Amino acid sequence: MNKAAELWPGGPIMQQEPGAPLGTDTVLLGAFARPAGAARCIDLGCGAGALTLLLLTRSEKLRVTGLELRPEAAQRARENLAANGWEARAEIVTGDLRESRTLFRSGSFELAVSNPPYFPAGSGAASPDPARRAAREESFTLPELVGAAAYLLRTGGRFFVVHRAERLAELFAAMSAAGLEPKRMRLVAARPGAAPSLVLAEGRRGGKPGLTVEPTLLLREPDGSPTAEYRRIYHLE
Repeated sequence: MNKAAELWPGGPIMQQEPGAPLGTDTVLLGAFARPAGAARCIDLGCGAGALTLLLLTRSEKLRVTGLELRPEAAQRARENLAANGWEARAEIVTGDLRESRTLFRSGSFELAVSNPPYFPAGSGAASPDPARRAAREESFTLPELVGAAAYLLRTGGRFFVVHRAERLAELFAAMSAAGLEPKRMRLVAARPGAAPSLVLAEGRRGGKPGLTVEPTLLLREPDGSPTAEYRRIYHLE
């Protein structure tokens, strides 16, 4: 069992799943999402609850429901909430997002967030570690993920997601087909001149067309040192 550690100095503590360390993509999505003004959020595929914890630090008004397929990860998320004294602000439901219609009422949430696996099942060598395999390989398709978010969000509700930049067209097509209009996006690159590897995206249920493209988020300076924005996101200064 991994030892609990602070996500940043003075921040929440979290115990990771063995073999599944906290990823940069989760931290970036936690900073990209805009929870202000919302009361209810669902974290689709919450894992051990890292993104849920990050969102709870952003807004005292927010209440988060984490939905996680794997019982062991769901239990770790509950333990992380308890370790931070946040049981009253969040709940973890063990279940399949593909069965969202049997678990929740339509329009139950104002926000939906997800850091899903990036690769279709069978697209590469499968890891023997269950946590690593679950973090890498889809147990659901992109249309299934986006469809669940669209069902769970009220009209005007917002969906925040991080994914591989190479799947941006597929992501936006799924969002548009589900009635989640892409409204905002930001590419992420390791350093100046490098091709983007990730995309952060926001969609709105029933939103009007119109996409804001934000400046690319650079993680490192040319000399390899963290950028000022990276340091701000990670609470390093």
